[in-house]
Amino acid sequence: MAKQVNQRELRNNSGEIMRALDRGESFIVTSNGRPVADLKPIRRRQFVRAEDAIAAFAGAPAIDFKRFREDVDSYLNQDPTPRG
Repeated sequence: MAKQVNQRELRNNSGEIMRALDRGESFIVTSNGRPVADLKPIRRRQFVRAEDAIAAFAGAPAIDFKRFREDVDSYLNQDPTPRG
């Protein structure tokens, strides 16, 4: 459950709040009693061994690169001409 802090507490106790975020705690920042921000720690990246990644995708279907390119081109305008 996220703790609530008002903007003054955030300003005055930013160091303490940053350390709490580093420990995994979350905060809802309020202004005049109204929630305005959700502060939460960024999830740390988790290393995955190459062997595990290869095994995870071993059963995936092969990619038809020509069809993939046609799909991308049908959704995106990749014309390099500047829009002026």
